[in-house]
Amino acid sequence: MKRKIGRALKVIGLGILVVFAVFFMVRAIGVSINRRTPKGGINQSMYVEINGTEQWINIYGEDLHNPVLLYLHGGPGSSTSEFDYVITRKWADVYTVVTWDQRNCGKSYDAGQNDIVLTRELFLEDGKEMTEFLCEYLSVDRITILGHSWGSIYGANLVLEYPQYYECFIGTGQLVDSVENEKSFWEEALSWSEGDEEALKLVGELTPEHITMEHILARNALMDKFGYGMMKDGSDYNLVAAIIFNPNYSITDWINYFSRDMGVYLAFFQSEEFEAFSLKGRLAYEVPYYNINGDMDYQTNYKLAEAYFDSVDAPFKRLFIMENTTHGLLESKSEEFSEIVHEIANERKGMQD
Repeated sequence: MKRKIGRALKVIGLGILVVFAVFFMVRAIGVSINRRTPKGGINQSMYVEINGTEQWINIYGEDLHNPVLLYLHGGPGSSTSEFDYVITRKWADVYTVVTWDQRNCGKSYDAGQNDIVLTRELFLEDGKEMTEFLCEYLSVDRITILGHSWGSIYGANLVLEYPQYYECFIGTGQLVDSVENEKSFWEEALSWSEGDEEALKLVGELTPEHITMEHILARNALMDKFGYGMMKDGSDYNLVAAIIFNPNYSITDWINYFSRDMGVYLAFFQSEEFEAFSLKGRLAYEVPYYNINGDMDYQTNYKLAEAYFDSVDAPFKRLFIMENTTHGLLESKSEEFSEIVHEIANERKGMQD
């Protein structure tokens, strides 16, 4: 009996080893394919010294003659480098796309920075220095910014502060004012919850004038309950495969990913420094202004984004509304989003010819 059990355990152990071996072999093949550089293009990952810190970027494009686009992820602190290459490479035929893990998050995470107080001035200097590096490294005079959520208000601040560096601005899931955004969500949620005691209890946990983790959890629960959740439609690509075959993440990177302490970003999210990024009353843009928003986005309230867009004074502006779409538009409708990015790129090219 003991011999049979021993043999069975050996077979099970061997089977597990075979499964792991096959998994890592398949992963290695997929990663190798995704690391290829397009003919006539670029595929480079590197750490750049920005404002006294090492910050990670990937540069990917199919034609080095294309304009450069810097993608600013959301959060603050929510880098998406674990899967966003699948999304951003869909724009790589019309842009040389730079994805950037901002200060102290994603592959730029450094526990030694956890005591640094994050400020608007710090982020603006980071953005300016990264932009200057890209202009010099890729031999261009100006770049385009595409920012999502936190990245949209961060990008708008950069464009307003340093217009000489930017060809145009594309905001998506556009955040206009952090305090006003949370107050507007409270009003929306109160309307949704009428007559629903469970939902009203969640509304009572909202603290729009002082963001806490409890507020964030209650907000997300309310959006999920009423069908406005960020990922209500899932993703239109295989997210698991994107993570497994990520060409930019090693096993060590994944270990570091799960050992991060993001308290510094929660403190920033609750601070007056975050509120200082507000776009209220800041309407004069020296570069073309584009917005792509979902008509079911209440995480960054699309109604506030539309009202702001209507007031913006820019050399050119255009608003795209994606129907039946929430805050997760980049993941849930990456193909439709890519079509809009292509339309913008072709429009910009036509205006410059």
